Amino acid sequence: MRALINRFLQNVRFYRSLKFRIFIIVLLIGIIPSVIVRLMMINSYKNRAMGQKTAEVTNQSAIVAAHLARTDYLSDMNNPVIDDELTQLSNLYDGRFLVIDDSYKVIKDTYGKSQGRYIVSSEVISCMNGSRNMSSFDEVNNYLEITVPILDEVTGKVYGALVASASTDGIRDNVELLGRRAYTLEVIISVVVMLIAYALSATLLRPFDKIIKAVSSVREGFDPGLEAIEVPDYTETKDIMDAFHHLMSRMKEVDDSREEFVANVSHELKTPLASMKVLSDSLIQSGDAVDAETYREFMVDIAAEVDRENKVINDLLSLVKLDGNETAQLNLATCDISAMLQQILKTLTPLAQKDGVELLYEEKAHVEADVDEVKLSLAIMNLVENAIKYNKEEGWVKVTLDIDVQFMVITVSDSGIGIPEESIGRIYDRFYRVDKSHSREIGGTGLGLSITRNAILLHRGAIKAASIAGEGTTFTVKIPLEADV
Repeated sequence: MRALINRFLQNVRFYRSLKFRIFIIVLLIGIIPSVIVRLMMINSYKNRAMGQKTAEVTNQSAIVAAHLARTDYLSDMNNPVIDDELTQLSNLYDGRFLVIDDSYKVIKDTYGKSQGRYIVSSEVISCMNGSRNMSSFDEVNNYLEITVPILDEVTGKVYGALVASASTDGIRDNVELLGRRAYTLEVIISVVVMLIAYALSATLLRPFDKIIKAVSSVREGFDPGLEAIEVPDYTETKDIMDAFHHLMSRMKEVDDSREEFVANVSHELKTPLASMKVLSDSLIQSGDAVDAETYREFMVDIAAEVDRENKVINDLLSLVKLDGNETAQLNLATCDISAMLQQILKTLTPLAQKDGVELLYEEKAHVEADVDEVKLSLAIMNLVENAIKYNKEEGWVKVTLDIDVQFMVITVSDSGIGIPEESIGRIYDRFYRVDKSHSREIGGTGLGLSITRNAILLHRGAIKAASIAGEGTTFTVKIPLEADV
C-alpha cells in the first residue's frame, strides 16, 4: 500500500509542482503559528485561572481553619457561626468542605455524607505531620481539592485538617468558549493565509512561466531567429535565461556547422566525381582519335581522383568511429609509447626525405601506458604528417616524449609556415583549411586534425596548439598514463 501511495505521489503532477510546494510552505508558515498561539493562549488562560482559583480557595480555607482552631471547634461542634461559614463557602465554590480531627475522623461534612467516617489520604497525612497547605486537581470530576492544617498558631500544634473541594466548571466553560472563538479566528486566518499563499506562489513563479514559454517555443524545432528573452525578475531566472541563450547560440553554431559540414562533404565528394566525369566524357567524345599516351594520361588523372575520393571517404569513416567520448570504444592495452613514436617517424621518413624535411626525436622519459595503439598512432601520425607537408624547404619536425605527473606529454613541433592567430580556434573543425590553395596542392581533406582531436579526447586527453605565422607550430598532447575505465 505504501509503495502504491509513493508511486501515486510521484506521478501526480501538481504534487511535484514548485508552485504547489510554495503554496503549501506559505500555508503552513501561516497556519502553524496560529495553531500554536491558540493552544498557548488557551493553556495560559487555564493555568492563570486555576492559579487564581487555587489561591482564592486556599486563602479562604486557611481563614476557616484558623477560626476552627481559635473556637476549638474540633472539641465543641456546637458553633452555628462556623457551620454557617462552611455552608456559605460550600455554596460559593459549588463544592464541599470536610473537617477532620487528629484521628482522621470526619467530624463535619457540608454534604453530610461522610460524617463519622475516616479519611486517610496522603494530603491529610502530610497536613497532620506538620506540612503546609496541599492542593490537587481532579481532571475527571473537574474539581480542585485543597487541604490545609488546623493548628494552633502560637504552639504550632496540629488539631486536624480542613479539606475543601471547589468546582472548576466555570473555568472549563470559559476555556471552551475561548477555544471556540480562537478556533473561529484560526479558520479565518487560515482562509486569508490560503489566499495569500495562492497569490504569492502564482506571483513568485510568474517569471518561470516566461521561461517555460521561451523553452517551449523551440520544442517543435530549433528556430535560428529566436530573439533573446530577458527575465530579470530574479537572479536565478536571469542566470537560467543566460544559460538558455548560450545554449541557443550553441545550437545555432551546431546547426550552422552541420550545414557547413554537409556542404563541405558534398563539395569534397562532388569535385573528384566532376573531374572524373569531365575526363571520361573527353575520352568518349574523342573516340578512336585519342592516342595511347593521352588515354594513359587521362586514366592516371581519373585514378588520382578515385584515390582522392577514397581518402575523403576513409577519413570520414575514421571520424565517425572516433566521434565520441566513451572509453568502452577503445581497445586498451599496455603500449610502449617510445617504440610507437619511433615507428611513426620511420614510416614517414620517405615523405620527409621527399620534401627535404629533417625528422628529430627526443625521449626525455621512457613511457609505457594503457592506450589504443591504433587510434593514438593515427592521431600522432596526422600531426607529424601535417608538420611535414606544411613545412619549409630544409625544415625540421621534432617529436618529444616526456612525463608530467600522471600524464605522458607528446610534443610535435616544426619550422613550417605556421597558423595565423585568428585560425587557431578553428583548426579542429571538419574540412577547415588555413590555406586552401596549399591544401589542394598537397592533397589534404581538412579532416586530419578533427580525427586527431577526437582520438585524443577518446583517451581522456587534451591537445593544445601554439603557432607563429611564418615561424612554425607546436602541438602538445597530454594522455593519462592509466586509463580511467
